[in-house]
Amino acid sequence: MSALPCRPVADPFAAADQAYATITQFLRSQEARQVKHSDLERQLEGMRRELMRELLQAHLDLRQPGEAVEPVQDAAGTTLTPTSAHTRSLESIFGTVEVTRTGYGGEGTPSLHPLDGVLNLPAEKYSLEVRRRVAIEAAKSAFDEGVKTLEVFTGAHVPKRQFEELVIRAAQDFEAFYAERQTRARADPHFGPVLVLTVDGKGVVLRPEDLREATRRAAAQRVETFTARLGRGRRQHAKRMASVAAVYTIERFVRTPEEVLPVSGKPREEPTRPRPEHKRVWASLAHTSEEVVTAMFKEAAHRDPKRKKCWVALVDGNRTQIDHLFRLADERKLDMPIVVDFIHVAQYVWEAAKALIPEDQTEQDQWVRAHLLEILRGRASLVAAGIRRSATLRAMAAAERQAVDNCADYLINYAPYLQYDKVLAEGLPIATGVIEGTCRHLVEDRMNLTGARWSLTGAEAVLRLRALRSSDDFDAYWQFHEQQEYKRNHAAHYANYHVPKVVSAALLSQLSRRGTLKIVKKKGES
Repeated sequence: MSALPCRPVADPFAAADQAYATITQFLRSQEARQVKHSDLERQLEGMRRELMRELLQAHLDLRQPGEAVEPVQDAAGTTLTPTSAHTRSLESIFGTVEVTRTGYGGEGTPSLHPLDGVLNLPAEKYSLEVRRRVAIEAAKSAFDEGVKTLEVFTGAHVPKRQFEELVIRAAQDFEAFYAERQTRARADPHFGPVLVLTVDGKGVVLRPEDLREATRRAAAQRVETFTARLGRGRRQHAKRMASVAAVYTIERFVRTPEEVLPVSGKPREEPTRPRPEHKRVWASLAHTSEEVVTAMFKEAAHRDPKRKKCWVALVDGNRTQIDHLFRLADERKLDMPIVVDFIHVAQYVWEAAKALIPEDQTEQDQWVRAHLLEILRGRASLVAAGIRRSATLRAMAAAERQAVDNCADYLINYAPYLQYDKVLAEGLPIATGVIEGTCRHLVEDRMNLTGARWSLTGAEAVLRLRALRSSDDFDAYWQFHEQQEYKRNHAAHYANYHVPKVVSAALLSQLSRRGTLKIVKKKGES
């Protein structure tokens, strides 16, 4: 930042006019008539960007020096006086521009620039729009790719290190955004009558210092041999589990077990399955599973504060998550069924079928279908006893019947969460497809790229930005984020959080000729 005397620019738009004239002159030239349309588009894109930069610069020049038209007081209440004009660089999406504005200071106090507040300029070099583009690119693809995309499609140049820093800053208001939104009433008469809460987990490879303590100790104890590094499991003890959550509403979809598993070979017309509505998804590495489940209940309560909907929780069988759900539902006196994903159950049954009927795939299919139908009818415990008895009657060895015993144990242990007959009769979902897809899209597809190893802060920021985009909240969040940036970077530095109004040199000149300068306030403005 440099201190310069503030001199009004005679014609701020002269350079922009010249840039526009250069474009039209080129398009009229014989040279342009020889260029293929693709080359012409690329040349015009570069010229357009420079024209936009000149226009932005002209407008900023027009608004200098940003002299205050009312007293300037810092947060401590000290009245500041004009010092000199300072010029700073701003990296915009069109390229670098300069902003000249009047500084106000006092003895032993840093200078304040009211025009910075009026423009809501960021504290660092990069404009808020550049930061928004960085956030979007970081949520979509690798940082290296985002740096290249930004450079190709805008006039901004952001080195990778600064790119990563901007990503972290862009996501800093994630929790405050949703907390603020949850304080407002939500009118949702058209949302479905079923409110679904679903949670899962997905591992992300982190740097050793950011692993959880137990994982870090296990990684340190692992023998680092040549075969260990090259063999399967070479990323063992390298991941930290991200807790993934989703909340959505859906219409009831009443079905019978026979409709879920129709008789094979019989064609039938599938009813239209209702789709999730107003889905919010997110994931966190920094917060514990309990904290994420608690946040999930807060989001659900925001959607249904009077508890008029039917709440249901879908899980894949993780005991810790089930315990959190039970405790939080009990604290809130919620009658909320917890349902274990039917697809997970089917996988266990299939493994048991392969052990009992190893050769005949047709018989396996019939056996699995018959037993899954019984489970859907609410008879999981009876199925468990039956398949264990079948293994005993076949005199299967312990190793041979391991899959059968695993299936039976699973059915017995999770029997309270396998009451599919009641759940289907109420029209509630029985599969965790939404959260499974969220784990894949939100976490796996971006975070576990080949060779990626994240810092905790960087990974958490990217997960937040991806969650905002997946939940269709990014635009609303960014508006909130810019408001928070204004409060942090500007309003907080002035008395009563009031950034003084400013006036340009051109307007000052007009007003001085009139001989008076008055502050006009709108009705009701303090």
